[in-house]
Amino acid sequence: MNILILGSGGREHAFAYKLSQSKKINQLFVAPGNAGTDKIATNININPTNFNDVKNVVLTNEIDMVVVGPEAPLVEGVHDFFLADEELKSIPVIGPKKDGALLEGSKDFSKQFMEKHNIPTARYKSFTKDNLTEGFKFLETLNAPYVLKADGLAAGKGVLILNSLEEAKKELKEMLTNQKFGDASSTVVIEEFLDGIELSVFVLTDGKSYKILPSAKDYKRIGEGDTGLNTGGMGAISPVPFANNDFLSKVEERIVKPTVDGLQKDGIDYRGFIFIGLMNVNGNPFVIEYNVRMGDPETEVVLPRIESDLLDLFEGVAHQNLAEKSFNVTNKTTTTVMLVSGGYPEAYEKGKEISGLENVEGSLVFHAGTKLENNKVVTSGGRVMAITSFGDSIEEALATSYKNIDKISFDKMNYRRDIGFDLK
Repeated sequence: MNILILGSGGREHAFAYKLSQSKKINQLFVAPGNAGTDKIATNININPTNFNDVKNVVLTNEIDMVVVGPEAPLVEGVHDFFLADEELKSIPVIGPKKDGALLEGSKDFSKQFMEKHNIPTARYKSFTKDNLTEGFKFLETLNAPYVLKADGLAAGKGVLILNSLEEAKKELKEMLTNQKFGDASSTVVIEEFLDGIELSVFVLTDGKSYKILPSAKDYKRIGEGDTGLNTGGMGAISPVPFANNDFLSKVEERIVKPTVDGLQKDGIDYRGFIFIGLMNVNGNPFVIEYNVRMGDPETEVVLPRIESDLLDLFEGVAHQNLAEKSFNVTNKTTTTVMLVSGGYPEAYEKGKEISGLENVEGSLVFHAGTKLENNKVVTSGGRVMAITSFGDSIEEALATSYKNIDKISFDKMNYRRDIGFDLK
């Protein structure tokens, strides 16, 4: 089979790494890809949201399946585009159609979905600039900290957690009347703050049955001890030690089953990943958010733990016989540490040459924001690469990642030295 992966980050490199191990694959393409995917697949420099360009790549390279990495093409309807096109409609797309992608594309939609299907989540209300005063009043009924979420996609930056009521009111006004996050914040969801520890559970579904993949926990803040600005993710751990069988059975019964059943009841034919962001509140799981694709950097710790052929699972999604498929997961722990550009998540420079990659031993290097220039690997994004390692414990896996990080360098390279600090 010829497979096309859409996307350019660490998640897509991890998909390419895992799929390249399949004996069923003839050729593997990544669009646009990065310097890491270039070593194991053919990169094609197109924008994944330009669907006509995607179509040309698919037809030219006789693609048999498309795996969608990021959320934007899904929310914009790449799966629907394929189904509506005579030349493309028989080619499976791993990722939901536009109606299912609303689970991530609209925070308001996802909260209504959870409420409708009795899925545990924080108390909330949604507001627009037309009822801003009511938003202020709702904030007054909550205790600090205050959670404000832009309804639409805001590149992972649309969630604010504020300790002051006055600041929360000011930011609500900024989001709704001054479009702080553009159209994404034309509606804002105000949520009750849940006090607990976060983790993520990943589900692959063919619309009827599902498989629960390994759990993971990522670290969003730029600073050690979870301080400073939010990022796209500075590192991750899998499995999550507190997510034992008892807790995960609660997740399945209270959240996974009602989610998959709810999609069916609502007539949404959902085929792809559901990323469930959870809060463990005194041993009980609550949904913080849904995403409609795998997370990044969680993918870089989840996929390496799967010992089976990932393409076999994807074929189960495509043919709606996922229930007949099985897969194995290693008992080893995986950790990943993200190397980022100096200044990230604010202004940063690109084009910094990366050295030392050839010296890495015993870790997987997943490229995120890299590209090739004159046969040299240079930085091209804020999050540059993820260093993933296996171990019998979190400490052992992290020690390997950090040992290899010492061998890699680029100008102003930054990373967190305390990934997993709250789990040891």
